[in-house]
Amino acid sequence: MNPHRRLFFHLFAALAIGLAATGPAAAATYYLHPVLGNDDNSGTSPQTPLRTLARANRLRLAAGDQVLLAAGQTFAGGLAFQNLAGTASRPIVIASYPAPAGTDEGRAAIDAKGFVAGVCLKNCAHVEIGNLRITANAGGMKPDQIVNAAMRCGLLIKADQPGEYDGFSVTNVVVKDVFFENPGFVRAPEEVETANGSENYGWGIRFLNSAAGAVLRDIAISDCQIENVSHTGLKLTGPSNGLQNVSVQRVRISETGGPGVQMSGVCGGHFSALDVNRSGSQDDSRKWGRGSGLWTWGSTDVVIEKSRFQNANGPGDSAGVHIDYNCRNVVVQYNFSAHNAGGFCEILGNTHNCAYRYNVSVNDGYRVKGKNGAFQEGKIFWLSGYTGDNCPRQGPFNTYFYNNTIYVGADIVAKVAVADTAAGVLIANNIFCIEGGSQTVTGDQNRADKKAARSPRNVVFENNLFQSLASWPADAPIRDHSPIIGNPMFRHAGGTHPEDYIPQNLPLIHHRSERISRLYDDGVGLTVGLNSNHDILGHPILGSPDLGAIELPAAQKASR
Repeated sequence: MNPHRRLFFHLFAALAIGLAATGPAAAATYYLHPVLGNDDNSGTSPQTPLRTLARANRLRLAAGDQVLLAAGQTFAGGLAFQNLAGTASRPIVIASYPAPAGTDEGRAAIDAKGFVAGVCLKNCAHVEIGNLRITANAGGMKPDQIVNAAMRCGLLIKADQPGEYDGFSVTNVVVKDVFFENPGFVRAPEEVETANGSENYGWGIRFLNSAAGAVLRDIAISDCQIENVSHTGLKLTGPSNGLQNVSVQRVRISETGGPGVQMSGVCGGHFSALDVNRSGSQDDSRKWGRGSGLWTWGSTDVVIEKSRFQNANGPGDSAGVHIDYNCRNVVVQYNFSAHNAGGFCEILGNTHNCAYRYNVSVNDGYRVKGKNGAFQEGKIFWLSGYTGDNCPRQGPFNTYFYNNTIYVGADIVAKVAVADTAAGVLIANNIFCIEGGSQTVTGDQNRADKKAARSPRNVVFENNLFQSLASWPADAPIRDHSPIIGNPMFRHAGGTHPEDYIPQNLPLIHHRSERISRLYDDGVGLTVGLNSNHDILGHPILGSPDLGAIELPAAQKASR
C-alpha cells in the first residue's frame, strides 16, 4: 500500500475509534420492586431491583435511560426529577415492567399520599410516561419535595425557569382519587363562587408553566383515564403561548370536582375522542363542585372534536364546552353534548373567530338561577362580552355557529343571552328542536351585563329550523330573518347517542343548508376552513348539506 495512503488509513481509523469513544453512552434501565428490591442493589436488572421511589429519585438519569416499576405492585411516595434532558431519539422513559410472579395487572401503582405528585418533573425535556396507576388521597404535605406547592397531582410537569422544554408523552396512565385535604374536610359554601377555587385541591394530570420565557412544547396525552379528583382532571396552564403543540386523544375523565379539561395559554391544540362525564361533581365535600366539561382561556388555534361531554354540574358556567375570554381560532366540532347544567354554547369576550359546528346538544342548559345555589341561568346559546371583573366588555368577534342539532325537552325552558358588544355573528343551518318555551336572560356575568341597549353588529342569522315560533325568544336581540318551521322528527328524541337525532322528516332538512361564507369585514373566517366535508357521524357531505349536524347517506335518502 502506498505509504501516504497507509498513513491516511491509520489516521482515519484512529479518528473513528475516538469518535466512537466519545459518542452517546449506552442507556441504562433501572428496575424497582417494593418487595423483592433492595436500595443497595444496582437496580440494573429485574433480578437486582431497587426498592423505593426515594432511592430512584437519586438516580442521575441521562438520555435514553429508563425507570421501570414492577407491574401489579404498589409503591408509596412519588417520583420527582428535575432538569432531565432526554432527546427526541433517546427519550427518558418512566413506565412499568412485568414483574416476577406478577399479576394480570399491566401497570405499577403509585400511592402518592402526602406528596406533591405521583410523578413530578420540573424543567425537563423529552420524557415518556406510560403504564402507571396513580392515587394521591390526602395526607398533608411532606417536606423536601422539588415543587413547593400546596396542591396535589397525579402527574405534574412543571417549568419554572426560562427555556424550551420539548417532547412529553403520557400514555395508558390511570389517575384516580386525588385530594389534598383529608376525608371529612368541608369547603365553605362561598368557595364554589370564586373564579377557580382559592383553597388547596387535587388535580389529575397537570402541565404548569409558571416562568416568563419558558415554553412547554410537543405534549401528547393518549389512552388515559382520570377519575375522582377534587378539582380539574386535565389542566394545562401557562402564559400566552406558553404551551405549544398539544395533542390529547382517547382520554376518559369522570367525577371531577372542577372542570374535566381546562387550558390557558395553549397555542396549537388538538383534543379528540374525549369522554368527559360528571364534571363539577359534589359527591365529596372536598370537591369544588363546579366545572364545564372543557373550557379554554387565553388560547389560540385549538380544535375540540369527536368527543362526549355529559352531566357537567355547578352553580355557574358548567357547560359541555365553553370558550372563555381572550381566545382566538377555537373550533368545537363533531361533539355530543348532553345534560350539562350550564348549557351548550358559551363564548365570552375578546374572542375572535371561534365556532361551534356539527355538534349535537341534548337537554343542555337546564339550570335555573336561584335554585340550589345557582347564580347563573343555564343557556343553549350565550355570547357574552365579559373580559374580567371591572374590565371593559368587548366582543365576542366573528362567531360562527352552524349545522348544530339542539334538542331541549318540554320540561326545560331554553334560554338565550346575546351581549350587545358582539360584533360579527353567523347562525345558520341549525336545528333548534325546542319542545317547550324559550326566553332571553341577562345579568349573568356581572352588573354591567344588562339588557341590550343596542343590537349586536354584523349579524347573519338565517336558514335555521325551529320546531315552533316559541323555539327562539321573541325579545332576543337577534332573530332569524328566514326561519324554517317544522318538526324534524328525530329517531329517538331524548336518547344519549348522536344517531338518536337522525331526522326522519327528510323533505324538511334534505339539502336545505346554505354554503357558509366569511362574515363581512372578517378576513380570516375559520383557519380550519368554513365548509366541512363530513358530518358528526363521519358521513360524507356531497353537494348542499342537510340541515343540522347529521347528513343522511345518499342510499338512505334514495330509499325514502
